[in-house]
Amino acid sequence: MPFTQPMLEEVNLLLKFPLSSLHQGLKIHQDAEPATIAAAKRLYEKGIIDQPDGGYLTDLGHDLIEHAQVLSSALTREK
Repeated sequence: MPFTQPMLEEVNLLLKFPLSSLHQGLKIHQDAEPATIAAAKRLYEKGIIDQPDGGYLTDLGHDLIEHAQVLSSALTREK
């Protein structure tokens, strides 16, 4: 199954979350791109982040961001 545009927007938003500390999150402001706002809402509804406007990653979110980083790294690696 290929990634849809909404899925890509969600992955791209996940990749913006800081991983250096569990006490750091993101705040999606009302003037952000509509696609970013919608992606945050979908991630919240899926239990991946703890607030509809960003907040912190849930345990599931931490697991997913690790996989997203591996995928991103593999796809951007040059031979």
